[in-house]
Amino acid sequence: MSAETIPLRKDVPAADKWDLTVLYTDNEQWEADLKKLPALTEKVLAFKGHLADSPETLLAALRAQEAADHATEKVYHYASLMHEADQGDGPAQEMEKRAMMAYTQYVAAVSFWDPELLAIPDDKIRSWIQDKSFDDYRVYIQKVLLIKPYILSEKEERILALQMESGQTASNTFSLLTDVDMNFGTVHADGKDRPLTHSTYSDFLENPDRSVRKEAYTKFYAAFNSHANTLASLYAGSVAGDIFRARARGYKSSLEAALYKDKVPVSVYKNLIATVSANLGPLHKYYSLRKRVLGLDELRHYDVYVPLAPKPDSKTSYEAAVEIVRGALAPLGSEYTDRLCGGLLGGWCDRYENKGKTSGAFSSGCYDGYPFILLNYKETSLRDVYTMAHEGGHSMHSWYSVHNNPYMSYGYTIFEAETASTFNEELVFRYLLKNAQDDATKKYLLATRAADILATLHRQTMFAEFELAAHEAVEAGQPLSTDALRSMYRGLLEKYFGPEMVFEAESDLEGLRIPHFYNAFYVYKYSTGISAALALARRVTEGGTAEREDYFKFLKSGGSRYPIESLRVAGVDMETSEPVQAACDTFKSLVDQLDAIL
Repeated sequence: MSAETIPLRKDVPAADKWDLTVLYTDNEQWEADLKKLPALTEKVLAFKGHLADSPETLLAALRAQEAADHATEKVYHYASLMHEADQGDGPAQEMEKRAMMAYTQYVAAVSFWDPELLAIPDDKIRSWIQDKSFDDYRVYIQKVLLIKPYILSEKEERILALQMESGQTASNTFSLLTDVDMNFGTVHADGKDRPLTHSTYSDFLENPDRSVRKEAYTKFYAAFNSHANTLASLYAGSVAGDIFRARARGYKSSLEAALYKDKVPVSVYKNLIATVSANLGPLHKYYSLRKRVLGLDELRHYDVYVPLAPKPDSKTSYEAAVEIVRGALAPLGSEYTDRLCGGLLGGWCDRYENKGKTSGAFSSGCYDGYPFILLNYKETSLRDVYTMAHEGGHSMHSWYSVHNNPYMSYGYTIFEAETASTFNEELVFRYLLKNAQDDATKKYLLATRAADILATLHRQTMFAEFELAAHEAVEAGQPLSTDALRSMYRGLLEKYFGPEMVFEAESDLEGLRIPHFYNAFYVYKYSTGISAALALARRVTEGGTAEREDYFKFLKSGGSRYPIESLRVAGVDMETSEPVQAACDTFKSLVDQLDAIL
């Protein structure tokens, strides 16, 4: 699909869309399940006040909760995917809102659950769940017991549950404003006026013509600048919501609140920032090298994504990309590659950009149907092959988790997910480099890999540092004005990019356009994920059957282990600085190689 012809959703061929019929054959079937949710909720409510009566009663209540939770998940998942495929579609918007309302009502109705469950004396409930009949629920209950210090009364839990929908307002408004309402205009490139969108923006910044990069950058940030105060207010509102929920539950900070349920110590987050910050020398050397190779008097913010080595003059079709992924992931065995590639070609993936479609890419699975993948695949971007492998890593992690765990403990954490995805990226890089036909391609691959590790390790750590600074400022009583946010972000730009970079007046608006910031303390997991992934890729490819099986034990863990523990099973300890330092060393090695060959 060419960049200048972005189709409407209705004009996208069925073969290029994900197949949601494995969830519901049509919207009428979805409506029927939506209508069943109140009755399923009532069955859970029938156990209110009786969870402590006996182990048999608790077991029956758990089964009722599982049925209601499972049905609610499926209903919301389908509506959410419909909405993500075309955010401008009115009926899809309504479905997603109705599903969110139903979910909010369900959570509010069963808000009695955790307080009542935790009122059962610890020794009694721990004794009950040792019985084999609790096998499907034991891990779930143990995880609820972990958060016991932060569970509130039934009335307070209900208030927090009722706030859930309104608490999404900042995120939802940001998405609609930036993905639907904002118009970025066009960019004159290759003799044509081409539409500037979130998806095409990355293409323009890779263009070797500096005037194209500058025009795209200037127009893109002009649109954000015209809404700067609104965007700052939305993010400040999101931060305030994070802090409200953390304080309402009694956490020491919003960071602790975000990490506690996964048993990830705050020290892991802060150690990441400290370790990367102590290794910024190679990053600054990289930007100095970039300035020299590009032959620039001044390195500008719109110069940091253009390839350092010429891009091979070729296109990679979607189908060809699938076969690259198949070959690259061969060390994991044919069961893994056949299932993933079969899914990529057979209904898991929504392949190309269409009007109103969510930008970027994601994997989204539930206990039913496929582990779906949203892409905005472009044949001209080699990075999109990496993205396919990345999201495929998420989806295969979901597949193994669903098929090796009961519903109540199948869900793994994002902390673990970013390992499975970036592990796949590393194997794709190794495969492409090994099979490169000429030195020019090898140079391009090395340069691209250095840029990708930078984007995942250093850039996401910079984002993580910004999130922490913004939340700590409010927790210390400092308001997040537009100027305060921009100043905070500009300081980090200068720290990470180093002395060679000359920024534009609008450069610090980047801090107001990152969707992940509306899911607080999420992005650090990309950095820890690639650190773990690089270590595990080396372990699996250089090891034997035992090392590969350790990795599959990790993929199959689902939610049966806490993330730090599941990664230890795979062979890496994220409570130490060693994996992050090793990732920094890998980047340094790539920069040194580039300095020698470019």
